[in-house]
Amino acid sequence: MNGKFRVNANHKLIDAWLLALCTACGETTKLTVLERTNVRSVRPELLDRMHDNDPGLAAELLQDPVLRRRNRIALDWDAAWRLDTGRSWQPDREKADVSVRFAARIPVRPVRLIAEGCGLSRAEVERLIVEGKLVSGVRLSGKLSGDFGFTLKR
Repeated sequence: MNGKFRVNANHKLIDAWLLALCTACGETTKLTVLERTNVRSVRPELLDRMHDNDPGLAAELLQDPVLRRRNRIALDWDAAWRLDTGRSWQPDREKADVSVRFAARIPVRPVRLIAEGCGLSRAEVERLIVEGKLVSGVRLSGKLSGDFGFTLKR
């Protein structure tokens, strides 16, 4: 039932909701997508995707800050990401260039991602940054939700 859309039309007006699971209480909640909107102002492909319960559309809408703010929700990103090196990580190599690509715009702390993905402690990653052995074109402190790269020099 979660991730499904409910659409209700009343004459020329349409309402649409996305049913989502609340991780805090375990209940299904209705998130307002469209409210008393004129049917003619809604793109036909959007309506088709809602009628088809398109999971891609559900994911897109859940990442929309306007929808989240209007429905007063926050997303739980715990365990929603991983750093996949494509092969076993070899921290003993002289230099490693790594590209990080996000399949979805999930906010993550790069230091935490690098630490877990490379089998290092967060303190060790921060030490490598300070020593200039871990460099990136983006700021690695704070959170990122877009693609980035880094170089690890041993």
